[in-house]
Amino acid sequence: STCACVEYYGKALESLIKQVKIMSIHGKMKHKRNKIFTEFRKLPGGILVCTDVMARGIDIPEVHWVLQYDPPSSASAFVHRCGRTARIGNVGSALVFLLPMEESYVNFLSINQKCPMQEMKPQTNVLDLLPKLKSMALADRAVFEKGMKAFVSYVQAYAKHECNLIFRIKDLDFASLAKGFALLKMPKMPELRGKCFPDFIPVTVNTDSISFKDKNREKQRQKQLEQQR
Repeated sequence: STCACVEYYGKALESLIKQVKIMSIHGKMKHKRNKIFTEFRKLPGGILVCTDVMARGIDIPEVHWVLQYDPPSSASAFVHRCGRTARIGNVGSALVFLLPMEESYVNFLSINQKCPMQEMKPQTNVLDLLPKLKSMALADRAVFEKGMKAFVSYVQAYAKHECNLIFRIKDLDFASLAKGFALLKMPKMPELRGKCFPDFIPVTVNTDSISFKDKNREKQRQKQLEQQR
């Protein structure tokens, strides 16, 4: 749903999935976009993490799966997203992730877009990759900051969802969401003000001590910290 989420999960997938080309694309990459898109089209296989910038008017041959991690705000956008697969007589699959409280979105799509859907049972043999993502955030401030920014942008996008009768910010489980983003601590943001999260356990490490792997960025950060002191 947001550029920050694409950047964070793109970076995460690069580290978690080996021997598969991972590429990311979003609306703020104005000059890079065409280059990334052209490169992806030439690949024999790969994963493209993207925002709705790729939802329509784009033709990539032989896309097997379209995974919609965040349900789009408009029903027509859902169908356009699904349409990236099964092009010109080919067969493909599209999957949207929904929380139990969001299941009425299925009826909404059925009525609004005449789009029948089938439930896919959750996979049982799932690896828990969150500890690895946490380790990545502890080892590099860039990953830590991307995760925090992605979480904030996700919550803000959820709050502005067009189907706000189905996607209600007051029903969102922020603690579980933060765990899903592998956050080391809860960020400070207006939507969380005055709330307690006993189900979320922050790391005991002082996050200010996490440094950038990029030496130039870390040098700049230390310079700023010195000025603040």
